[in-house]
Amino acid sequence: MSIKPERPSRRDFSWFHTLRVRWAETDPQGIVFNGNYFLYFDVALTEYWRAAGINLPDDLTAEGSESFAVSAHADFYAPAVFDELIEIGVTLERVGNSSATFRLGIFRGDEALTGGRMIYAWATTTLPRTPCPPPASLIGKLQAMQR
Repeated sequence: MSIKPERPSRRDFSWFHTLRVRWAETDPQGIVFNGNYFLYFDVALTEYWRAAGINLPDDLTAEGSESFAVSAHADFYAPAVFDELIEIGVTLERVGNSSATFRLGIFRGDEALTGGRMIYAWATTTLPRTPCPPPASLIGKLQAMQR
């Protein structure tokens, strides 16, 4: 069975983080090594949370909970290359009972290079850790970024 990935569009995102591809992130041909796209996702998510007014790392452990990345997925359409500027779009796609899903897209101009999703889950800080809702204040700040 073939699954055709949903290619992101710049219109899917209202917030972007720009970065320049560094030499250490590329292979000998100057093409970004595939694992580094997850690093780009993480950097953009951190900056997105910061732009939302989230105090890192304190707000992530508010209300006796901690967040963990539990899923990371990427689809690749075209390579990013050494020294070019890329933009990573981030949007909060879904909030569940104990998780939040973020959609991400990496672009060179209007061209989608990579699309993906990351899911963060929350659990109590006390043992045994059990799933719990994300802190309401944190989710409120992230939802405000969508407007």
